[in-house]
Amino acid sequence: MTQQTHHFTTVDELSEGSIHALLQDAAAFKEGERWIAPERPYVANLFYEPSTRTKMSFEVAQKRLGFHVLDIDADTSSVQKGESLYDTVRTLQAIGASAVVARHFEKQFYEQLGGITIPVINAGDGEGEHPSQCLLDLMTIKEEFQTFAGLNVAMIGDIRHSRVARSNIEALKRLGANVQLAGPEDWMDPSMRCPHVSVDTAVKQADVVMLLRVQHERHAARTASQNAERYHEQFGLTEKREKKMKPGAIIMHPGPFNRGVEIASSLVEAPRSRIFKQVENGVYVRMAILKHVCEQSKAHQCALKGVL
Repeated sequence: MTQQTHHFTTVDELSEGSIHALLQDAAAFKEGERWIAPERPYVANLFYEPSTRTKMSFEVAQKRLGFHVLDIDADTSSVQKGESLYDTVRTLQAIGASAVVARHFEKQFYEQLGGITIPVINAGDGEGEHPSQCLLDLMTIKEEFQTFAGLNVAMIGDIRHSRVARSNIEALKRLGANVQLAGPEDWMDPSMRCPHVSVDTAVKQADVVMLLRVQHERHAARTASQNAERYHEQFGLTEKREKKMKPGAIIMHPGPFNRGVEIASSLVEAPRSRIFKQVENGVYVRMAILKHVCEQSKAHQCALKGVL
């Protein structure tokens, strides 16, 4: 799909100014600012992969903004009869949806949607990106430190298979943060161009320790490093490692988290943890994204009609 300004599919398409504007809108929504979508449009949620946080926070955001929500269950839709992703989205457009929020198991699924004129919001594309998660993570970090410049961020875990890692690493580096990666050697990804250090080094140096879930569903076969107890001792945030974190450093995890694997159960809601604040911020960030695509889509449609 040729990238158009009214779609929201990758972090790369966002300028630094756009990122800061979206974060500013999200912060305003969190402080109680109201914005209701003109004409109360219909927006469709189309999830081909399981989701709790992303799907539910998009739905809450949509309802707060006055959208009518079309919740499409891929398991009981015409997808099961062989309907293509394009035809499904084109059908939603034809029946009046003004935008589609989609999660799909294929990387860059949105490239199949070249004929779609309503905004497509990427809620996760296979091992590709997760741009809305990236923005809520940035919002959480900014609330804590007010800036990204010079911050040390450690991303620990299943880097290779993480769309969260791909989106966050690029955005954080562009905003001036220093990113280090840690985890099993065979789960690293050299294309991300970040230093690979030991977990203990990463934890000691980081202002933000961001843990990533072991994505069993994306592995061809289980390996020794996927044994829960062994993984926790070698690569997880144990209570012992947490004590070595810097004063003021915080713990993050995009979820869903596995207690006793990526993180000790006692640390999930520890004073350093911002895990549930990330979930809370997800609603406000997704409100900002929906407002953004609604306004961009209106401008795009006006341009097509020769109004602008």
